[in-house]
Amino acid sequence: MRRSAPAVIAFALALFAAPAQAHLASTGFGDFYDGIAHVLITPEDLLVALAVGLLAGQRGSRATRFAVIALPLAWLAGGLMGARWSPLPSQLVVLTTATFALTGALVALDARLRDAAIIAIAIAAGLLHGLANGPTMTPSGIGTQGLIGAVCAVAVLVLLLSSQVNALVPGWQRIAVRVAGSWIAASGLLMFGWLYHTAR
Repeated sequence: MRRSAPAVIAFALALFAAPAQAHLASTGFGDFYDGIAHVLITPEDLLVALAVGLLAGQRGSRATRFAVIALPLAWLAGGLMGARWSPLPSQLVVLTTATFALTGALVALDARLRDAAIIAIAIAAGLLHGLANGPTMTPSGIGTQGLIGAVCAVAVLVLLLSSQVNALVPGWQRIAVRVAGSWIAASGLLMFGWLYHTAR
């Protein structure tokens, strides 16, 4: 009887569980906070924000300022477009995976990029991830407020991370940043493998 008690409790909890919603977490605090939570629990969105923040921080304070402005604004523009025009999900998943995988690889390589390249990467990543976010938020009813919450979360993540990386002195700390970039790139490769496996 004692062995079956956990199974009975689990079954009872499953019967009375709230309905699950794909792609969007409900925090109970409103649409704005649901948008923030969406970024924090969606791996591809979180990883691209981290990767852009690390890359901009490696390139200095000027690149950091550009990335902090370019990524959130592009994300907002992409989200507004995605709310009205929904691209094919299979194409978007490949492209959003490519953004964080390639950006992570650039961090791992400590690529000496110009500010214009950082801006281009931030804009491309923001537009693609915004396009992916727009259709997932609109059907759930949170709309523009949720998108603004997601954009604010991205802006804060990039600002905090890039400014911290920018302040690091050369040495093991900078190497740790490159290692983090390699892990982000590796996550992208794993995601590509999973996409290939599920597409077969």
